[in-house]
Amino acid sequence: VLEPELILFDEPSAGLDPVIASVIDELIISLTERSKVTSITVTHEMDSAFRVATRMAMLYQGKVIEEAEPEKFKESEHPVVAQFLSGSTEGPILEDSQDAIAKK
Repeated sequence: VLEPELILFDEPSAGLDPVIASVIDELIISLTERSKVTSITVTHEMDSAFRVATRMAMLYQGKVIEEAEPEKFKESEHPVVAQFLSGSTEGPILEDSQDAIAKK
């Protein structure tokens, strides 16, 4: 418990102002580097994700659809990843949601 091999951070900056979110990011980076522990951060805050990550993955409909280093992740050609990163209302994410609603 005192020397974990893995730490999971679940939405660590959700609902925080940008300054405090940056402080939390710096704490995560510092803890990970000092303790040599593997950390997994689950977040929808993309600024935070790109700040703390050395590798990134995106889950969509229960599957990992993209996994890469942050710079390569930003360049993803996967339509779901591209839409998520851009925040566009046009694309497969909303189309899939609308299709699911229509089926009910």
